[in-house]
Amino acid sequence: MKPKDPALLVLSFIMLVNALAYGTIIPLLYPYAARFGINPVGLGLLFASFSIAQFIATPILGRLSDRWGRKPILLICLLGTSLSLALFAAATSVAMLFVARLIDGITGGNISVAQAMIADKTTGEERAKSFGLLFAAFGVGFVAGPAVGGLLSQFGLSAPFWFASGLALIGTVVGQIILKETLPANRRQPSHEPLFRLKSFIGALFTPITGEILAISFLFAIAQNAFIIGVQSYTFDILKMSSAQTGIMFTVIGIINIVAQSIGLRYLLHKVKNKNVIVTISLLLSSVSMISLAVPHSVNTFLPVLFSFAIFSSPVGAIVTGLLSERTKNEDQGGILGINQSYSSLGQVIGPLIAGAIAARAATNNIFIAAGVILVLSLLVSFILYRKPNRKFDL
Repeated sequence: MKPKDPALLVLSFIMLVNALAYGTIIPLLYPYAARFGINPVGLGLLFASFSIAQFIATPILGRLSDRWGRKPILLICLLGTSLSLALFAAATSVAMLFVARLIDGITGGNISVAQAMIADKTTGEERAKSFGLLFAAFGVGFVAGPAVGGLLSQFGLSAPFWFASGLALIGTVVGQIILKETLPANRRQPSHEPLFRLKSFIGALFTPITGEILAISFLFAIAQNAFIIGVQSYTFDILKMSSAQTGIMFTVIGIINIVAQSIGLRYLLHKVKNKNVIVTISLLLSSVSMISLAVPHSVNTFLPVLFSFAIFSSPVGAIVTGLLSERTKNEDQGGILGINQSYSSLGQVIGPLIAGAIAARAATNNIFIAAGVILVLSLLVSFILYRKPNRKFDL
């Protein structure tokens, strides 16, 4: 897909809407849930319920997209997001909050299905660039979301959730009207194929190259989510930054990611033809900058290192997804990208748990050391990518 390809533009818009909906509600989840008596532990469970449901459902959704086509599954996922947010806004009990988050997790495969649609239409360098644009669109929404949520919260804590629900519904309608199916009927999986094979899910990790790519994605997700908890704790407890300063900091990180994953990634792919080299160098520099965050800092020294990490780590997601897609047969794109998203969801659960356990027993900056060590592990795994087996992964 070219940057101006209508399908890519629509997918980017859908990802923008999806991220804007997500970013709008994240800063308000705790104060909203607190009205129902949920404490920080309960909030952690509320977050985990979404990730666990997504971990289980995403490979199945990806497989369904291989069987039924990408468009209907993507629209079902977006509609599920809209319904879950509406239920959350209308909740009258803790049980309703958990049901809403579970529904959102079960239908949370829209990113992997959108990636599969790109994989259907692109190859090689163009595929990685298209993935980068998709990540950039998601980043724009994630940056703008908190500001929108804060503004709308003046009309009541449930207002941002209704707004986000409406956005997801708009994305569903736009997708139905404009988006075209990318998977021809003659390339779809037979209906007699099982929707989920535990053997394939686990076996993917032990397939040459495919397994290493999934391991990098999984380890990177753990490190990144532990890092997010560490940054929030460190800036608040140690650096004594205000909420406004922290908000500006995350906005700058978001802007860095947008520029790096759109303009920067295209430039990088033009200059460095071997994507394995990009992954290795990115993980090396990310590891160094992450561990450097553990050194005692003032605000003036912490922020440059933090922003350096944002720059160095930005290519990993798009490049790794592109490599994984290239190692998979066309008819299995939805399945493997669903598996990848599922392992990332598991990382979203494990990362915060690691960060919380460390923060409860040691200094907060030890979280950065732990995340850095995990990144070093992913760096070591990346060296295996230079092998070139001929066989592609078969679900």
